[in-house]
Amino acid sequence: MEVVLIIAGVMLAIAAALTLLRIIRGPGPADRVVATDVLIAVVGGSLAVEAAMNHHPYTIPVILVLSLLAFAGTVSIARFIAGREGVVGSGPDDVDGLEGDAPGQPDAGPDQQRTADEEERP
Repeated sequence: MEVVLIIAGVMLAIAAALTLLRIIRGPGPADRVVATDVLIAVVGGSLAVEAAMNHHPYTIPVILVLSLLAFAGTVSIARFIAGREGVVGSGPDDVDGLEGDAPGQPDAGPDQQRTADEEERP
């Protein structure tokens, strides 16, 4: 059993080294984000191997929190990159390419717009 864990540790170390190389040499930000996500997965695997070797039951919640933070970070960076490249719309009003009060309806003119105070008056 110990030999298997040592082999797994060596393989994870090689994977971490190759992932760091991709982070350093990655041609674009998307490659670096994917490599960072892979590196966090390798760290999670390393923590799992360490927990198996030393019989630590409290490492599992740490791996879970690390995975959730990695997921949130990856989604945030992906949305940032997509928004910078013009892939993601500007908001919920940008459906169908029109900027209206509801999807598919044109904007109200300046004389048709009401403020919140005007709508509350009887």
